[in-house]
Amino acid sequence: PATNPTWPGGNPSQPAAPQTSLVVPYKQTLPQGIYDKLLITIAGTIKPNAKMITLDFLAGNDLAFHFNPRFNEEGRKVIVRNSCVSTKWGKEERELQQFPFVQGQPFEMKILCTNSEFKVAVNNSHLLEFKHRFANLRAINVLHIYNDLTLSNVQMQTLS
Repeated sequence: PATNPTWPGGNPSQPAAPQTSLVVPYKQTLPQGIYDKLLITIAGTIKPNAKMITLDFLAGNDLAFHFNPRFNEEGRKVIVRNSCVSTKWGKEERELQQFPFVQGQPFEMKILCTNSEFKVAVNNSHLLEFKHRFANLRAINVLHIYNDLTLSNVQMQTLS
């Protein structure tokens, strides 16, 4: 059957439904852990009065990758990246020219996992890399997304 791709849901016989939303805080288990060529796509909207959004990749009690865009840290927008292994926080990474998230606006974020790093793109533009600090990638088995956003979709795929 022919579908009209511009129509919400691509099915003209259905009334346009409001964008579905996932419950935040959102937890996604990663049954195979993190591995090379795993691509995670996250679609959502930043809340209008957002202070921060947070994504955490967890291995047990350890935080392998903490991704934390802050909309007003002493008047500045900053994306803090870090890890916390054996209850010890690592060195924060803050240097970044871009801040692609806008309060009240939708976004699409892609996280590509490789054997050496997480690569993050937002709205189809490469944003940053975060080198792995946690050696056992397969043990990183939970993605936790929380704070000031709504989520419409979280997808996992393996690139060939």
